[in-house]
Amino acid sequence: MQEQIERIIVYVQTVFEESGSHGFDHTLRVTRLCEGLGEDEGADMRVVLPAALLHDIGRPLEEKQGIAHEKAGAVIAEEFLRSIGYDKTLIPKITHAIRTHRYRSENRPGTLEAMVLSDADKLDAMGAIGIARTFMQAGERNRTMTDATDHIHEKLLKLKGMMYTRGARGMAEKRHTVLNKYLQAFEAELSH
Repeated sequence: MQEQIERIIVYVQTVFEESGSHGFDHTLRVTRLCEGLGEDEGADMRVVLPAALLHDIGRPLEEKQGIAHEKAGAVIAEEFLRSIGYDKTLIPKITHAIRTHRYRSENRPGTLEAMVLSDADKLDAMGAIGIARTFMQAGERNRTMTDATDHIHEKLLKLKGMMYTRGARGMAEKRHTVLNKYLQAFEAELSH
C-alpha cells in the first residue's frame, strides 16, 4: 500500500501546482489529522489515507467550470485509483468519503472513514490555521478583511457542533476558542 500512497501523493502534487487556501499544504494537514483521528477511532486507513490525499482533487474543475469539487473529485479519484491498481473493493468507500466530506455537501458521511475525513477537513478550517486560510481565501477572491470575519461568523463558528468523532470534538473545542478570541480582538481593534 505504501507504494500506492506515494503514487497518490505525486499525482496530487501535480494537480496543486500553486499554493492557496485549498492547496497541497491543506491536503497534507488534512491527511495528518486523518492519520491521528483514523487510528484513534479504528478506521480503515486503506480508505482514509487515499480519501484524505484525494479529497480536494476536483477543486481545479470547480474553479474553472463550477462543478462541485466533491462530486468531480470522487470521479477523478475513482479513475486514478483504478489506473494504479488500487484494491477495487475499497474504491467505493474512498469515493463515498470524498463525495461527503464537504461542509456544504447535501450528502452526509455514512461510514467511519468518511466521518474521519469530514472532521479533519473541518478542523483545518478552524483555529489559527483556519483564520489564516480564511484571510488567504479572501485575498485570493479580492475580498476585504470584513468579508473574512463574516465568513468566520457564518461558517467557521458552526463547525464545532458538526464533528462526528470523539477526538475531533475535543480538537474542535480548542480551535473554536481560538476563533472566538481572535474575533473579540479583531472587533475591539476595529472599533477603536
